[in-house]
Amino acid sequence: QLQASGGGLVQAGGSLRLSCVASGRSTSNYVMAWFRQAPGKEREGVSCVSGIGDTYYADSVEGRFTISSDHAKNTVTTVTLQMNSLKPEDTAVYYCAATKYSPLATKMPLATAYYDYWGQGTQVTVSS
Repeated sequence: QLQASGGGLVQAGGSLRLSCVASGRSTSNYVMAWFRQAPGKEREGVSCVSGIGDTYYADSVEGRFTISSDHAKNTVTTVTLQMNSLKPEDTAVYYCAATKYSPLATKMPLATAYYDYWGQGTQVTVSS
């Protein structure tokens, strides 16, 4: 089970921190990720992190967002997405996801097809 939290309303240039708690099974070997979906748009990958700390970011958030996790240490995993310098175009519903596969070994680590488990979304709204 994946439980996301931390969304809200923030002005452009501000920051938010999203958290996702994964429980119910050991996720130490899973890749955890954040996706987002804006109204009228397809779901897109934001960032992912492996159990050994390898990370990947979409170009649109590189340098502004930071993903981290504790899932190499615990059976209950928390994945955090620190979002800084937020822009109105970051407005979306953000979803956490997990996979037992290794998308970081591929050319498209944020392809939705790799991810087996999805949490409910949390709304992030950035005002201009």
